[in-house]
Amino acid sequence: MNVRRRLIPAALVSALGLGALTACSSDSAASGNTDKFDVVASFYPMAFLAEQIGGDHANVTSLTEPGQEPHDLEISTQQRAQLEEADAALYLKGLQPAVDEAVGQTGIKTKIDAAGLTHLEDHGTGGHAHEGEEGHAEEEGHAEEEEHARDPHVWLDPVKYAEIAQGVGKAFEKADPDHAADYKKNTEALVKKLNGLNGDFENGLKNTKTKVFFTNHAAFGYLAERYGLTQEAISGLDPESEPSAARVRELQQEAKADGVTTVFYETLVSDKTAKTLARDANLKTDVLDPLEGITDKSRGDDYFQVMEANLKALQAALGAK
Repeated sequence: MNVRRRLIPAALVSALGLGALTACSSDSAASGNTDKFDVVASFYPMAFLAEQIGGDHANVTSLTEPGQEPHDLEISTQQRAQLEEADAALYLKGLQPAVDEAVGQTGIKTKIDAAGLTHLEDHGTGGHAHEGEEGHAEEEGHAEEEEHARDPHVWLDPVKYAEIAQGVGKAFEKADPDHAADYKKNTEALVKKLNGLNGDFENGLKNTKTKVFFTNHAAFGYLAERYGLTQEAISGLDPESEPSAARVRELQQEAKADGVTTVFYETLVSDKTAKTLARDANLKTDVLDPLEGITDKSRGDDYFQVMEANLKALQAALGAK
């Protein structure tokens, strides 16, 4: 296999205790120096792509443990060494600043930024992109603000996720040409499944009583835009931020005006704020999973199962006909 190895001296491995680096699952192989194409992914949606595309040729590990909130990740010395040993790093710039910094500092040859494989938009707390703003800022400061405001949650739109998958597949083919044909085949199969998922969402959300849904944080802007819905988030892109009293009153009024029945919360973040709003506005609560990690609380074992569960939850909340 034409893959350049980056080795860590044995003394450093011993000192850091890297003899048994954990991978995505507890029974996975060590992250580096295997006889496979070693990929370190930043968090679950990137690891899932790497596993689906890499197939039998890739050894995939994740920097974010199952159940860990990815936005809060801090990179340890052990994980920096893990990156140095890998053949490729797959991450989503803008979601995890600690990962962006660590990947930038490492000498790893193949760095795949998923954010550069599709188009990111500014969704704010609502469900509508600010069309025409990106790339047209008159002042440099304004352009920087736009960059920081762009929504990284692209994996929740099957179409954009498929675009990223195609880019990752090409990067794998280039980095490990001995298995390029298999990577290409696996990518095509994955894209086909994602296209099918897109069709399920299009058909399942075509006719609904309302188009507005409330979420704990603004993770579903791309999904909302894709299927003609409006996301209203209690907080912004940061799942830990607290909403103002004015924002809560605004949502209570909108729930009545738009026929909103449900406040969605998620598995990796506290549901306290969502349940408080639901109680005060006499609404139901349910889970809409942003798929930042798979745990025993997830409604499914992988990306496709959880997305299908999300579709059913949306259909129930929006009154699908």
